[in-house]
Amino acid sequence: MSENRNHTTHKPLLDGHLRRRGIYLLPNLFTTAALFAGFYSIVQAMNGHFEQSAVAIFIAMVMDGLDGRVARLTNTQSEFGAEYDSLSDMVSFGVAPALVVYVWALRDMGKWGWIAAFVYCAATALRLARFNTQHEDGGGDKRFFQGLPSPAAAALLAGLVWVMNDYHVKGADIRWLVWGVTLFAGLTMVSNLRYYSGKEINLRRSVPFVGILLIVLAFILISSDPPRVLFSVFVLYALSAYADWLWRLVRRKRSAA
Repeated sequence: MSENRNHTTHKPLLDGHLRRRGIYLLPNLFTTAALFAGFYSIVQAMNGHFEQSAVAIFIAMVMDGLDGRVARLTNTQSEFGAEYDSLSDMVSFGVAPALVVYVWALRDMGKWGWIAAFVYCAATALRLARFNTQHEDGGGDKRFFQGLPSPAAAALLAGLVWVMNDYHVKGADIRWLVWGVTLFAGLTMVSNLRYYSGKEINLRRSVPFVGILLIVLAFILISSDPPRVLFSVFVLYALSAYADWLWRLVRRKRSAA
């Protein structure tokens, strides 16, 4: 009886409210740019242009990082934006990297190849679903992510493709390495390891001059050799949680002793 009342009375009012409120344009433009970059990566992989595919995934990662920041800075957060961002992440950081590495290196491995690609893709979906539920519950330490973030996992695979193409190494020649990295990225996304989130960084707060200098030096370092520098950064980030887990394990054993 209550369901019928909601459908007959409240829903038209709710629909009218949503129509009047509309959708915030600015943050969703960045989300759309990230989605387009992920789709473009898939198209370029199908055409055999793997370097462009890898670069497009990194561009999607940048756009994905900007949409949330822009929404918070302009106070334009919305449930629609959050859902749209999650769907965009699934394409850009789940489907696109899985298809890129499959076409580049795993296709000739038969069922082993597509199984690894599917494990990565499914792990991305599970990772995003877990993140969304944790965000709704408001639980957990905001300073850390639980499991490897999907953009970082995608950057790990894209960086590998980019570096190997820069060295003119074909994916089929290192297919077992790619297979292992793909499974590592997928399984680490759904692990309970903690990764630094950087969410406590406040862009509205003033920073010392040294901070600006470090940012400039970081841009110079990346521009000097983008594929190797970016791949190295995300390899270190992916391994950082394992190092943190070992360090905390050693400390617990020492405390118990």
